[in-house]
Amino acid sequence: MSFWLTAILMFSFWILLSGEFDLLLLLLGVISSLLVAYWSHDLLIDRFDFRVFLEKTWRFLKYLPWLLWQIVLANIELVYLTLHPKMPIEPEIITFNPDLKTDFGIISLANSITLTPGTVTIVASKDEFIVHAITKSAAESLISGEMQARVKEVEGKDV
Repeated sequence: MSFWLTAILMFSFWILLSGEFDLLLLLLGVISSLLVAYWSHDLLIDRFDFRVFLEKTWRFLKYLPWLLWQIVLANIELVYLTLHPKMPIEPEIITFNPDLKTDFGIISLANSITLTPGTVTIVASKDEFIVHAITKSAAESLISGEMQARVKEVEGKDV
């Protein structure tokens, strides 16, 4: 199952990038997608369980609007900081220990932090996160752990 799913994903990505629908090029895309799937299907999709996939997708789709709202709020704060005559920035480096169990959770939290304007993940590991925040309020929102709790919810209990 993982072989065919990987092949379909690779071919879909190939079509998206190439945008070509000539028969010869489509055939080359199918062949290259099948070869890549043959060599790497166990790397991309280990044990595919459709029910677990749907649950994780649903949890992620519930997380996405919250993350987008946080990005909007951070953008508004950065616009305020930029336009304020005194530029009241208070850069901080904060360190915290994540309560996440999977690489997916660690990567999701690191990317969510970096996507939010005003914060950049410097180090992300299972033991420690080091983050640069441009304001004290951005640092405090990370220390509060709300984003981490929401990523943990996406990570799920099936870890």
